[in-house]
Amino acid sequence: MAKRELVQTFEAVFEPDEDGGYHVHVPALKGCHSWGATRAEARQHIKEAIELWLESAKELGIPIPDRETVEVAAE
Repeated sequence: MAKRELVQTFEAVFEPDEDGGYHVHVPALKGCHSWGATRAEARQHIKEAIELWLESAKELGIPIPDRETVEVAAE
């Protein structure tokens, strides 16, 4: 049987950087920004930034914005 977990989804905004690469941020998570040389790299970096933001928010008692939750099978 597959292990299941709840995952929150957040909109990420990708913007081409003047010097190449992509700046990416999550509007719902104040201060959650990252960068990557490629769109794929920026996507991976923002996933990590979101995870760290949520972990820190939980530890500090900062409320996490409500978003639609989606149940997915864990890899």
